[in-house]
Amino acid sequence: MRPEMILEHFRRITDQSDLPIILFQYPPVSAISYPFETLLKLCDKFPTIKAIKDWCGDPAEHERNVRVLSALPRTVNVLTTHSMWLLSSLVLGCQGILSGAGSVIAALQVELFRAVQRNDLGEARRLSDRIYPTVRAFYAPPLVDMHNRMKEALVLLGKLESAYVRPPLMKLPPDELKRVKALLEEAGLLA
Repeated sequence: MRPEMILEHFRRITDQSDLPIILFQYPPVSAISYPFETLLKLCDKFPTIKAIKDWCGDPAEHERNVRVLSALPRTVNVLTTHSMWLLSSLVLGCQGILSGAGSVIAALQVELFRAVQRNDLGEARRLSDRIYPTVRAFYAPPLVDMHNRMKEALVLLGKLESAYVRPPLMKLPPDELKRVKALLEEAGLLA
């Protein structure tokens, strides 16, 4: 999109509501991310933008987002969604986690966040090591099945009765379910 289209889109939203907004920053290769200069204009022009969920996919770009947005006159929080590198993202200075995996491992993510806030790197590493098997369980190829894997994990943990899959997605095959279960056991989530 052209930057003026994005600005107009948010003007219309913010003219109608003063609810806080979290922008979702997709990877640049997706063609639906905000160019950095546009992101800065949005954050400057619309005070209801309180945070971005940064899924930019590039550690250098992510670091720039954290440093620049947290240093603005009106801080815009950067929330990490990088389940594969939560620890490094939090150590870098992200102000929170907004991750799909949180539907399954929210308690571990909260503990990790708090350990980083306390500057307890040993505990943060221990928690990151517990989280890592869930990352392998959920975010394996094909990535399109990540939410199906999370639903199946919730069933295994007794938090959902069944894992409904909407077409055109398909139910996970039995060997995939075994892999998810084994990785949840490795993370210490299943006995």
